[in-house]
Amino acid sequence: MSSRDYFKGKRIAVIGLGMHGEMVEDVKFLIKAGAWVSIYDLKSEARLKNYLIFLRSVGLANYVCGSIPADDLLDMDLVILSHEYPRESIFLKEVTAPIEYPETLFFKLAPPVTLVGVMGSSGKSTVISMLGPLLEEVCKKYETQRLFVIDPDSSDGALVHLKKVKSGDIVIVRITDELMPELYALRISPHVAVFTSIPSRRAYLGSPFEILSYQTYNNFIVAPDEIIDATRSMKLQPRAKMLRTKAAYLPSSWGFSGNGSHDRTNAALALQAARLFKLEDDMAEHVFGAWKSLKGRLELVKKVKHVEWYNDAWSMSPDAVLAGLSTLSRGRNIILIFGGSDSGSDYRTLYAELPKYIHALVVIPGSGTLRERSSLHEVEGVVVHSSASIDAAVIWASEHAQKGDIVLFSPGFAAGGIDGTKKERGDRFVKAVRGL
Repeated sequence: MSSRDYFKGKRIAVIGLGMHGEMVEDVKFLIKAGAWVSIYDLKSEARLKNYLIFLRSVGLANYVCGSIPADDLLDMDLVILSHEYPRESIFLKEVTAPIEYPETLFFKLAPPVTLVGVMGSSGKSTVISMLGPLLEEVCKKYETQRLFVIDPDSSDGALVHLKKVKSGDIVIVRITDELMPELYALRISPHVAVFTSIPSRRAYLGSPFEILSYQTYNNFIVAPDEIIDATRSMKLQPRAKMLRTKAAYLPSSWGFSGNGSHDRTNAALALQAARLFKLEDDMAEHVFGAWKSLKGRLELVKKVKHVEWYNDAWSMSPDAVLAGLSTLSRGRNIILIFGGSDSGSDYRTLYAELPKYIHALVVIPGSGTLRERSSLHEVEGVVVHSSASIDAAVIWASEHAQKGDIVLFSPGFAAGGIDGTKKERGDRFVKAVRGL
């Protein structure tokens, strides 16, 4: 049965269009496949207006904004969730129809593919931004496979790829904390598992490496030394071949403009994974020479009066903060702007390391910040200041920064509240800095 036949005539509820309309392309695909699609979203109609106008023009059956009536879902044949809404949501309690995320539904309906999964608490998007172009070069040269990238934060969609994907194609997936247990429940392991770091605690039930449970002996694990060592310290015996990487794996003669050892480590991961697909060095060198750092990831915004301002707004974990600090710090010359919504991470290791890199910590509001308040004020040898907003934090940092300092906005928590999304809080920081 083709994917179009599967969806044709089905009554489908799509819960949430995503923070930036990430679900729009998939909804359009469902409508074109002949499904009767209704959208439910807790966001206001005014906020979703442009998306809804477009989807209504292509045949959207119905939409409800500002609430999700549980009774409406009881008559559906299928419920598809955006990643804003967990399976445990109260309005799903009585639903008897299948409940899926776009990625889980994709893998249930797609033909057998070669799955490259990129996971870890930080660095996933950066690795994919390198690995994607590398594997595109491989596909162009050998013409035996096509490449598809699935990223829950991307507006390109997941289900939409069902139109073109064929058996044996390569699919790169950014495996988020929320997606990891979903794939494990489906008994899906990546054929090539790329670890940027150890996944955060909310990404697994028993072991951070349980997603490897269904690998076979002709699969691969690509990871830095600390990941490989962690598997052995846990006395795990993965079936797949384990390949170690480090920053030095990327030839120093190649023109690579990344930010320090952190980006070089990510580049080494991408290169090692791509070489499994018979990538040639001249192809790789060309790709890395053209690569540019992603916005919101250690992005240099401006230099003001001998002070450098960096935007790392996509940082949502203590590991991400620590990676940024270790890349930029030169003898405790950093003022760190930090805080946000609770993400359930453990920050104790980060707090122990902060005095090595920073002399001041500016804390912004959020449920996570509130939970960590007492611990933050116990960080030794660091000035801790609480600001009411990102704008106020920028002003305080500008007044207290000294010549040669770096001001790093690396929240380390999820986005939420007044700042809404990672992009919105990054835009707010950049606007405040450019106004100095």
